[in-house]
Amino acid sequence: MTTVLLTGATGGVGRALLPALLERGAAVRALVRDPARLPAGHGAEVVRGDLRDPAAVAAALDGVDAAFLNSPSAPDAAATQCAVADAAAAAGTGRLVLLSQLAAREDSPVRFLRWHAAVERHVRGLGTGHVVLRPNLFLQGLLAFAGQVAATGRFGAPIGDAAVSAVDVRDIAGAAAAVLTGAGDDGAVHDLTGPRAVTHPEIAAALSAATGSPVAFDDVEPHAFAAALDGLLPPWQAAGLVEDYAHYARGEAARVDDAVARLTGRPARTLEGFTRDHAAAFTPSRTPAA
Repeated sequence: MTTVLLTGATGGVGRALLPALLERGAAVRALVRDPARLPAGHGAEVVRGDLRDPAAVAAALDGVDAAFLNSPSAPDAAATQCAVADAAAAAGTGRLVLLSQLAAREDSPVRFLRWHAAVERHVRGLGTGHVVLRPNLFLQGLLAFAGQVAATGRFGAPIGDAAVSAVDVRDIAGAAAAVLTGAGDDGAVHDLTGPRAVTHPEIAAALSAATGSPVAFDDVEPHAFAAALDGLLPPWQAAGLVEDYAHYARGEAARVDDAVARLTGRPARTLEGFTRDHAAAFTPSRTPAA
């Protein structure tokens, strides 16, 4: 049986990855700060700790066959991930699976892409078994607009009609579970995308169809988008998100790859499937007639 260390177990990808690993017969060890945030009956061995705690990381890595490296977004995320990768190499972990981002490169104008690329380079330099997963924009990221859509029937972003091959988190988790349990070659880099590139007006149309209520998309100026994020995110994170959307608007995230199907044996989920599955979150509440 393969034993897998899961970091980021309480995040969006981690919560989907844990059951995907169990379905493949893996034993899962989760490194978490707050075990209470794991779902009831999760089935994982729990090590309490933080990725910045070398002792907790060493204990969590002890005896595992593979490790999934994902950390919360933070200014020191790249340095934290590099330190965990060093610990995995020192522990003799057979395969380190790194969650990166599509189009990661160290000369990118997007800070998050630069950070991911720096970690990729560091991991390659360790000379240990590793696989890099580069997902595109998460479809589940649309849930951040759900309250606004339900209340107003509108949402906005600075992207125009540029298409993005957005991917469902459940497919990211499926691909990660496959490579953590031995699929694919060491050193591989897999770009994880949806089955087609979609525009935000198409997303609005899919939400309209799924909810039965009209949904419209507004193309907003970057400065207005940044102003709307003020107070909701730390300044560095808001600025990085604006850079991400500029990357999408330039058409740099439209490429489609079949890695999800190759790794999981199933086609990538569609936008329409996502909106049907999450329609309730975007649907206006109905006030009963008096």
